[in-house]
Amino acid sequence: MKNIIDLRSDTLTKPSDEMRMAMYEAEVGDDVYKEDPTVNRLEKFAAEILGKEAALYVPSGTMGNQISLNVLTKPGDEVICEKDAHIFQYESGSPAALSGIMLSLVDGVRGVFTPDQVEPLIRPVSAYYMARSRVIEIENTHNRAGGTINPIENIAAVSALGKKYNLYMHLDGARIWNASVATGISPAEYAKHFDSVSCCLSKGLGAPIGSLIAGTKDFIQEAYRVRKGWGGGMRQAGILAAAGLYALKNNIERLKEDHEKAETLAKKLAAIPGVSVDMESVQTNIVMFTQSKLSVEDFLSKCSENGLKLGTGKVGVIRAVTHMDVSLNEMTDAAHLIEKIMN
Repeated sequence: MKNIIDLRSDTLTKPSDEMRMAMYEAEVGDDVYKEDPTVNRLEKFAAEILGKEAALYVPSGTMGNQISLNVLTKPGDEVICEKDAHIFQYESGSPAALSGIMLSLVDGVRGVFTPDQVEPLIRPVSAYYMARSRVIEIENTHNRAGGTINPIENIAAVSALGKKYNLYMHLDGARIWNASVATGISPAEYAKHFDSVSCCLSKGLGAPIGSLIAGTKDFIQEAYRVRKGWGGGMRQAGILAAAGLYALKNNIERLKEDHEKAETLAKKLAAIPGVSVDMESVQTNIVMFTQSKLSVEDFLSKCSENGLKLGTGKVGVIRAVTHMDVSLNEMTDAAHLIEKIMN
């Protein structure tokens, strides 16, 4: 059987034997009654890592983001976010559908916007005929920009602006672990600038399912109610939470390996005639590139026929995401395969 190099996403990882054993041995109870000890341990541990009072285990990153926005807003409110933010591009219109809120879009550079860009978008409090500005949302790392990192100094400045105007701050930290490992800045240091945080366990950390949201105890109490109302209440969820707990304790530091793989792949792709890579955007585990040989669809098909699976980003852009289930040597193999297709 031909070996497949699958770089479509870091959500494709399979649980390791050690993670599966942790799931097998998990002590469970009914989490809707808050009686699942493994879920409780996961939430407590996550809150500590993120420097927040409490945390809540949820099935997905989208649910984590949408619960957070729902708790922080009322229908008719507005959330300011980057134009390629996950909450705008990839969450099925949920801000409007679930919470009756609008999104005001900022044109960032590699997913990063500045306080000077945000301030003109904040609605005057006296303007009752306008949507009410309520939340500033930042995604770190930024998926659609290529896994780019929002500098901590910029985050602090945007957060200070939010406080000036009494706005809440939400962090879509699906890959905050990647930002932390790449910069040496702790997740708690990032999270302290936000009222709510969501983060994924099922991407680079390798858990099969699940995300977390964190904030104050009052925020999480309300989030718990919304999660139940949206069908996210789970029973013996400790079997899944055990995987998340294992991931947080064992798989964060190893993300450095994924970053090395991405840098290796990016450099090799940049050396291929007809392939273009924005090397400045290769900051963690995502590589975005374009090629001049074929249409995107035909290029992806050719790659797939030869055992390499890739995804897409913006129009015309191809995406490769490194993760624990691909090796450093396979980055060389992937580049060679692409070079062959380009010749």
